[in-house]
Amino acid sequence: MKRHIYLLYQSLEKKEGLLDKELTQIFTKYKTIAIVGLSRDPTKDSYRVAQYLKTHGFHIIPVNPTAEEILEEKCYKSLLDVPVNIQKTIEIVDIFRPSNEVSQIVEQAIRLKKMHGVLAIVWMQLGIINKEAAEMAKKAGLTVVIDKCMMQEHRRLFSKT
Repeated sequence: MKRHIYLLYQSLEKKEGLLDKELTQIFTKYKTIAIVGLSRDPTKDSYRVAQYLKTHGFHIIPVNPTAEEILEEKCYKSLLDVPVNIQKTIEIVDIFRPSNEVSQIVEQAIRLKKMHGVLAIVWMQLGIINKEAAEMAKKAGLTVVIDKCMMQEHRRLFSKT
């Protein structure tokens, strides 16, 4: 399947239907998420999003150089510090770091894709926009989501209301 870049800004409401189809496919097909910048502070967005994803059937892999464990999952200093047997399972890299740090994370994600061929999605959380990193990921064959919250999108698409 050819990968495309999706610059998913909230202002693109008129294209929501097409984008919703792609987001739904992401959430139904991919279940293992490395969360880069996951905080151990329960009041932080990254913690709440990771907790939500975990309780909704996703396997999370915390990436935080200052923590040993978050949400009862072992933490790793970087994507490249994750053991190889676990790297091989990562399908989505969800980024909770400032936009100016995203390129380095995307470079690591691209390395994982080249090494294992599994990683498919780079997701930059709400408020995180780095077009250069997105273009780099796209050229490496990754699908890119920018400036969207995984929890909000999952709730919106899958809530039973």
